[in-house]
Amino acid sequence: MYNQFFTHKNYFLKLLLCCTFFICSILNGQEVLKNFEAQYSKSTPNTPQRFEIAGKYAQALFFNDQQEKAFNILNQNIQLAEQKSDGKYAAYLYSISAMNNRLENNLNASNHSLEKAKKYSNQTTDQEIKGYVSYCEGWLNVRNNEESKAVKNFIEAAKHYEKAPKSATILGRLSATYKELTSIYANWDDYELQEKYSKLSLEVAIKQNNPNAIFDAYMMMGYLYEQQFTLNQKNIYLRDLSEKYYVLAINTYNKNKAEIPFPSNLSFVANNLANLYLRFYPKVYRDKALYYAELAKNVSLETDQANHLASSYGLMAEIALEKNDYKTAKSYLLNSLKIINESALNDQQTVLSIYESLSDINEKEGNFAEALRYHKMYVTTYKSIYDQEKIQLSKRLEAQFEKERQQQQMIRLQLESEKKEQQIQLMHSLGIQQEQELTNSKLSEEFQRKKLKLSQLESDKRAQELTISKQDLRLSKLENKNRKLDLVHYIQELNYKNKINKYYIVLIVFFVILLLFLFYFLKQRTKSMKQREELYNLELEKERQNSKISTLTALLDGQELERARLARDLHDGLGGLLSGTKIQLTHLNDKINEQVKPDLDKSIHQLDGAVDELRRVAHNLMPDLLIKYGLEEALKEYAIRMSNDQLDVDVQFLSYTDSLNKETQLFVYRIIQELVNNAIKHANASQIIIQFVEDSNYTITVEDDGKGFDINDLKLNQSAGLHNIQSRVEFLKGTLNIHSEENLGTSIEFQFPKI
Repeated sequence: MYNQFFTHKNYFLKLLLCCTFFICSILNGQEVLKNFEAQYSKSTPNTPQRFEIAGKYAQALFFNDQQEKAFNILNQNIQLAEQKSDGKYAAYLYSISAMNNRLENNLNASNHSLEKAKKYSNQTTDQEIKGYVSYCEGWLNVRNNEESKAVKNFIEAAKHYEKAPKSATILGRLSATYKELTSIYANWDDYELQEKYSKLSLEVAIKQNNPNAIFDAYMMMGYLYEQQFTLNQKNIYLRDLSEKYYVLAINTYNKNKAEIPFPSNLSFVANNLANLYLRFYPKVYRDKALYYAELAKNVSLETDQANHLASSYGLMAEIALEKNDYKTAKSYLLNSLKIINESALNDQQTVLSIYESLSDINEKEGNFAEALRYHKMYVTTYKSIYDQEKIQLSKRLEAQFEKERQQQQMIRLQLESEKKEQQIQLMHSLGIQQEQELTNSKLSEEFQRKKLKLSQLESDKRAQELTISKQDLRLSKLENKNRKLDLVHYIQELNYKNKINKYYIVLIVFFVILLLFLFYFLKQRTKSMKQREELYNLELEKERQNSKISTLTALLDGQELERARLARDLHDGLGGLLSGTKIQLTHLNDKINEQVKPDLDKSIHQLDGAVDELRRVAHNLMPDLLIKYGLEEALKEYAIRMSNDQLDVDVQFLSYTDSLNKETQLFVYRIIQELVNNAIKHANASQIIIQFVEDSNYTITVEDDGKGFDINDLKLNQSAGLHNIQSRVEFLKGTLNIHSEENLGTSIEFQFPKI
């Protein structure tokens, strides 16, 4: 409905920008102004303290409609600050002057002051002042609709602030930077970065312990998640996050009313929260929606916030319409319409919705004349909005056309200049080509002359070669005769060598085969001996393992039998004796005088403690629940029994099928019992978690948050308890892993396979 007016993003961004300009406490009115005036009068001229308070005093004057005096204070102190060797004071004051001039729409003076601030910022090493100048530049870019440049400035400012040492103003300035970034990313619908800087703003506000900044941060977080939820209304988690942060903002305001100078923001949050309950929560939340709408109405009346008041009336009208209370709804809508028409920010879309709602209500009441009147007003308003939108659209199209025409003209001029450059390059290339052709013709003539000389030399060479060839022919005939004789002798010698080689080859092959056979025989013999040795070692190791397991089994069985005997003796013997003694003392308690009776009651109470301790010891020696109900029930009962006010023992079973036999369950129980006792005895733990996981293997983990220990300590290897645990784990054919760090706790895990 029309109530979207008060949650509109542009309005929220304006609210954020108002909150983040300079220091929030400056807006508290005449009292703050008088405070700064007193501080300024007491400070010594031309000192760092005077420059710092001059900036704040000038801001306070500016926001109390004393602009001329504010600029006089700034100009006087800027002249003195420019004489300092460190440029941070001049940079700080010029930044404030730039922002004040921008608010006065004095753009030339604002740009001049910014350039001066950047100049003096380069003459200082103070990171906080460098950040403040970057923040000032970003603030100006936002108001010049250059948000991309502003983001770069704000990120640069945040980097400077993070490098700067701690000061009384650093957190406030960092918070203002994060708020500006949040506003820009909200305007861009970049919810990821908006969420990032909202959370950073909240962290800084909490560090400041500044209720006003915390309230603003909660308000921004609530608005962020509300916007995300409206885009994806299936994600109820975002809706609940929005509700959470709105409620936190209201609670923060209620706890710190005196310290938060923006009561109008409370009506903003209350309206948004009421709208959230009304639109996105079940009808059981209508009472909450009505409560926060009335809260927004009351705050708006106190602070003279017409827009917020109109929004709260609209919400209350919707709730009344749901109850078919047309009279009340009409009253609220008429009040809202009156307030909007009197407001400077007259939202025609909201007026449209009100006219439509009033027309529907009068139609349902049978008041058709009023319904028709409001419908006509709706149509008239709609036409005016449509006409304005057409005018604005035509202006945007004309501006866009003019921009495109200028761009086309620029492109045409650029193409003409490129064409002329290409013509010049072509003429230059033709000149170079003509010079190259002339050089080539000269080289061709020289080549022809050299070629003629070469042909003459070749003809002389051929004549000489002809004479030499005749002599060579005679020599070749003689050489052929000698070659024939040599060939005959060579063939005879070759035949003889071939016969000798055949004999050698047969002998070599025979010896190679013999050597291969011997090598194979030796290899097989060595392999057989090695296998026999390995089998013997395996049998020997198996016997050792069997002997060790038998010994360990006998030892553990003996321990369990002895534990069972001790449990029975303690329970049947000493337990019965203590119980009998208690009964006798109880009977005797009725017969003794009143003087002895308190001592006897104390003795009976001590006997009760002794019986409980005896039962606990007997149960630890032989857990009956393990025999009757299995490992899971026994461990859960053990955890409950070991827990107390100072210690919480928790047991978790995951995918457990209760497939272990009783003997293995007892071994696991004893291992866990020993690990828990060690944690209680040595670690001073406040929480112990026992986790049993069954998948392809059994994995048991015992973790505590105690003081931990150094696992490289040699004394650890001498622990009898650890030796017992290791023995039982080895009996289960498992492995034991220990991880511990001092002051961080201990985690011990052991695994053993399924059989």
